[in-house]
Amino acid sequence: MAKVTRDDVARLAGTSTAVVSYVINNGPRPVAPATRERVLAAIKQLGYRPDRVAQAMASRRTDLIGLVVPDARQPFFGEMSHAVEQAAAERGKMVLVGNSDYLHEREVHYLRAFLGMRVSGLILVSQGLSDTAAAEIEAWDARIVLLHERTEALNEFAVVTDDVGGAQLATRHLLEHGYEYVACVGGTEFTPTVGDPVTDHVEGWRRAMQEAGLETEGRLFKAPYNRYDAYKVGLELLAGPDRPPALFCATDDQAIGILRAARELRIDVPGELAVAGFDDVKEAGLTDPPLTTVASDRQAMARAAVDLVLDDGLRVSGSRRDRLRQFPSRLVVRRSCGCA
Repeated sequence: MAKVTRDDVARLAGTSTAVVSYVINNGPRPVAPATRERVLAAIKQLGYRPDRVAQAMASRRTDLIGLVVPDARQPFFGEMSHAVEQAAAERGKMVLVGNSDYLHEREVHYLRAFLGMRVSGLILVSQGLSDTAAAEIEAWDARIVLLHERTEALNEFAVVTDDVGGAQLATRHLLEHGYEYVACVGGTEFTPTVGDPVTDHVEGWRRAMQEAGLETEGRLFKAPYNRYDAYKVGLELLAGPDRPPALFCATDDQAIGILRAARELRIDVPGELAVAGFDDVKEAGLTDPPLTTVASDRQAMARAAVDLVLDDGLRVSGSRRDRLRQFPSRLVVRRSCGCA
């Protein structure tokens, strides 16, 4: 059976192959509704399937968007990946996801692989972009959008939430309960000092404490971002003689680990210890007690990132400040902070 071609579709629809192309690709030129219907009917009748490989070779772009995240096993990145996939599907694109595991060499590996596939663009969640990765991006002249955090190594568009302001909201709320002070569970020694959300969360906590006239010295504790290692840190911290009255955790995963440690040590939350997190992952509402946290609009952020990757009109040149799309944070109050 002969392969159905675009010429066959054009012949049956009574139009040109260029118009057939415009219908299939939704542009770049508009097509009259009646003509579009004839083309779609011809495609259905003939069973025509576009050759995506040939299209990619001709346009030097595929219908794919690359997404690199640190670790999709962590709920926040899993939910963000899902939001990006939904936003891409609305634009007729598919998403390839790679996990860097917080390793520079794996990040570079996925950058090279995705850019080599001629993706339409790349959405990157990077913990401190390396010089090698930045050079790779510059060499390919690729469409890049930084999501969730912004690195100083690359002057590209970034879509972020108000991390500093959100952390201030959570810390102020804990202090308003009358706790003597609020300690903070932050990042690790490898957390970048600039542009990283966890660093900004710690900065927001520090500002709220300073506004209240409280010391921060000796009240910041390092912990990995995942709940399992944060649980181990929590066991040591909460079992010590200087257990803090309240804890702000830079991520919900850390807060979930702290809640588990408190339960194991028979420490009542929030009666003896108040806890708040940041991210508002789905599980935050299912912890015992439910976790007070800071939420961001992940769906809107994902849609903005996809639009910036695909739409030339949005990618106007400007200052570094003009290239930043910042979404507000909001406090989600539940019982772990002491609220009824």
